[in-house]
Amino acid sequence: MKKGDMKLATYTRTLMALGVISAGAVVNAEESAVPLLTGVASTTLSGYVDTSAIWLPGPGGANNLPGRSFDGADKQNGFNLNVVSLALEKPLDETDWAAGYRVQLLFGPDANTLGSLSSLGTASGDFAVKNAYVALRAPVGSGLTLKVGVWDTIMGYEVFESGNNPNYSRSYGYFIEPIIHTGVLASYDFTEWLSVSAGVADGGGLNSINFRSGVDSVLSYVGSIVLTAPEECGWISGGKLYLGAMDSGIQGAKDMVNWFAGLTIPTPVEGLSVGAAYDYRANGLFDSSYENATGLYVVYQATDKCQLSGRAEYATGSAGAYGYTGPEAVQLLGLTGTVACQIWDHTLSRLEVRWDHDLNSRGEFLNGNANNAFSVALNVIYQF
Repeated sequence: MKKGDMKLATYTRTLMALGVISAGAVVNAEESAVPLLTGVASTTLSGYVDTSAIWLPGPGGANNLPGRSFDGADKQNGFNLNVVSLALEKPLDETDWAAGYRVQLLFGPDANTLGSLSSLGTASGDFAVKNAYVALRAPVGSGLTLKVGVWDTIMGYEVFESGNNPNYSRSYGYFIEPIIHTGVLASYDFTEWLSVSAGVADGGGLNSINFRSGVDSVLSYVGSIVLTAPEECGWISGGKLYLGAMDSGIQGAKDMVNWFAGLTIPTPVEGLSVGAAYDYRANGLFDSSYENATGLYVVYQATDKCQLSGRAEYATGSAGAYGYTGPEAVQLLGLTGTVACQIWDHTLSRLEVRWDHDLNSRGEFLNGNANNAFSVALNVIYQF
């Protein structure tokens, strides 16, 4: 699975094998080529099947789990099909005027949670479009690349594809970020250590495709800067600093605005890397509301097939943030530990333990019966 260009990927290992679809069986060599079919020869097919089993002990189940994305109450205490992903892609080649595309389709419960159906859709039906864009390169300087259509957000430390994250469950910061946009994204590498992206998309900051706010002038504007430490920086070389911002247009009297900063760096200890992320969203719930989340990450590649990951989080926000039901400001604490192994070919197996704590002591977890939620998850993903 190929991630968005500006997402953090240093902590992950690609497990997939890409298959090439040949056009030879479709197009007769003696006939003149049909332009649509000549592009199929370089198209790749990839995807994954993501499953889980989660146990969250406590009285009455877990009807409220503030800050959880794609592993909420509906997946606790049982076995789950999370999502099936299928992607067709023709990557850009090295020519000046290269063109390509990517289409990624989702099937299963997580497709419903993403909720990307356009305004013409009448039901979720366990289906969603996550990517559907045309990729273009223009010979401007070192090469300006464009994505036109539906593309992954360029903000955030973690991504939708859980197998590309250090941990199975997503962070509090992920909860307040967008996932996809419909619009145009431009990216340019000024040097080996400086990359910039900027895009304009439908307004609202929502994941719905072709979303219309009812106000023609409302659009979303998103941008990011990535700084990479060069080789002469020694053991810190390859470390990255990510900065991102998005204005999603008017939600009430004020625009909804997201800010993101992320850092990932290697350490002098072989196989050990650390990271940090900060997310802030203003006016996302109502005018003058706020949500912010800080996460610290530690990843240790113990062997070629085994990785240990830890995450510590602290999140605050206005009343109602992160799905919190209490009338006062939110304070949440989270600790997550994950062991990931590749025992079988193309298969990622993970065991995760997570603890969430309501710092307001309102008993926000387990149907209002507890200040803590302790869960154990098994995640198995086959990638092809």
